[in-house]
Amino acid sequence: MSMKNKTLLCAAVAAAMSMPSAFAAGPVIGDSKIVQPSASAQQAGARLIVKYREGTLERSSNSAKTRVIQSAAARSGASAKAARSGGVSATHLRQLGVGADLLRLSQKMDSSALNALVREISADPSVEYAQVDTRDYALVGPRRTTDAQPQFTPNDPFYAQYQWNFTNPVGGVNASAAWDVSSGEGIVVAVIDTGILPTHPDMNAGQLLDGYDFITDAFVSRRPTDERVPGALDYGDWNPEAGECYAGSPVSGSSWHGTHVAGTVAQSTNNALGAAGLAYNAKVLPLRALGRCGGYGSDIADAIVWASGGSVPGLPANENPAEVINLSLGGGSACDATYQDAIDIATANGSLVVVAAGNSNSNVANFRPASCNNVVAVGASRITGGRASYSNFGPLVDLAAPGGGGGQDTGNDGWDGYILQAGSNAETTPDSGTFSYVGYTGTSMASPHVAAVAALVQSALSAADRDPLTPAALEALLKSTARPFPTTIPSNTPIGTGIVDPVAALSLALEEPCDPEVEECAPPATPLANATPVRALSGTAGGETLYSIDVPAGVSGPLSVTTSGGSGDVSLHVSLDEAPGETGTWNSTRPGNSETIRINAPAAGTYYIKLKGVRAYSNVTLQARFSQPPV
Repeated sequence: MSMKNKTLLCAAVAAAMSMPSAFAAGPVIGDSKIVQPSASAQQAGARLIVKYREGTLERSSNSAKTRVIQSAAARSGASAKAARSGGVSATHLRQLGVGADLLRLSQKMDSSALNALVREISADPSVEYAQVDTRDYALVGPRRTTDAQPQFTPNDPFYAQYQWNFTNPVGGVNASAAWDVSSGEGIVVAVIDTGILPTHPDMNAGQLLDGYDFITDAFVSRRPTDERVPGALDYGDWNPEAGECYAGSPVSGSSWHGTHVAGTVAQSTNNALGAAGLAYNAKVLPLRALGRCGGYGSDIADAIVWASGGSVPGLPANENPAEVINLSLGGGSACDATYQDAIDIATANGSLVVVAAGNSNSNVANFRPASCNNVVAVGASRITGGRASYSNFGPLVDLAAPGGGGGQDTGNDGWDGYILQAGSNAETTPDSGTFSYVGYTGTSMASPHVAAVAALVQSALSAADRDPLTPAALEALLKSTARPFPTTIPSNTPIGTGIVDPVAALSLALEEPCDPEVEECAPPATPLANATPVRALSGTAGGETLYSIDVPAGVSGPLSVTTSGGSGDVSLHVSLDEAPGETGTWNSTRPGNSETIRINAPAAGTYYIKLKGVRAYSNVTLQARFSQPPV
């Protein structure tokens, strides 16, 4: 990964900020004993996620579930290969919040045999899907540290000095103007990550709710047992041995990644200490799903469901469902069924799921959960407003936010390349060092900016006695109000509609609804973001859907509106500043779904786009594109 780290120690307050050996203050943190369990648990076989079909015996019988695994092992030849040690069997561990089951194989298998087994399980008529429960990781990389002596001034001394991501007019998000409108009060943001340092002096002003530790493997959690516990204390994710997690994995110190991410959302602000948070009056629900060697997808999926207020077997109800869920984590494969099920449940429960796009400088389509449907995938921008070199890209990235350019941006003694928030210089356990402020780069840092802006919007609507936006409407708002990139983003590495803009998002969200009895109202239309395709559209014969796109003054090239893909037959109609009637000013009515309208030298204004079903259609993609005027 291309993320780097800088650590800032405030020597003038070191005594006040010294890490206590016991964690008595703050939210419930569970068992604080840190252990180094033996690797015996790692000698068992892989964990499998299997979802059995409704109405089958396997859906309700654990013994029938394990028999499916044993039968598949026999068909795949796995049992014969393992006959010397008693054959392959499975143990049922638990049911997940998505309705699937987690099972552990009795012994290890090489990847070829394991994949063959999973294919055989998937082919069983009682099975909806099966997959290996692989681990995903916090998007964190090598550490780089330095000591500095900041000038201690009131009201968050590091805010003006180091937090360019909030203040810089080119690459920042203009936080102070947004704070005139909203600070996130009354909104819960779940941070599913490595947990939290609950007694960090800049994170204990009441913003932390009682969280939960979702890790079900003592090797990963460093807790005494595999059981889940209340609280989300970060026990440390250090790796003392090279190759411990995967081939080539490095020796590394603890990242305290979850605390840094939570700090961007709601670090204590205007307390004359440290740094600020973007939605500083929001509540953070810390959920620990990552530890040593990352975290299992099954645990992350359960955390997503529970965060949204969904039911997870064996856990109490979540008394503080999150309006927004942040996932600064990921793995190197496309979205799988378990992640998608969990995200769909969260979305149906009203939670917006915000996800880091990833730090591999690759197409996000090959990374999870950023490639899932119903998420806001966030790329990383630099202080220049350009794409950070490590940021994943592609049409599935929705918008960007400050993530830092690392060594690409060397101003302010190098801090112009980093996002500074709360952390620790402890290399292993939470009591092995002192609290500090850490600079990281990555899409992990970009994602919580967007989560925080979503919290600002929902809070402002609540304060105005307005209904909250649905996840889909909130996503559309964030994308349509994103600030255009101040520098050219190459067309082969797109990172969304622009840089998240809290001021514009709040302004549009709080616009008074039009009263047609006293004024002429714009037709109700779904806004489109420039050059951002809208996929999987479907409709009936004769059905009409209205979209709109705002074209600014100064556009030199044409406005192009296209439909493509799918089945059926659609027509396309476009008019300026009014909804098209039976036809528009510009029309495309070819047979099928490949429609194109090209408007040369478009005038500034709102273009309304009517998509009409000549015949029933499905899985159609609509896109409107124009060249951004020069900044």
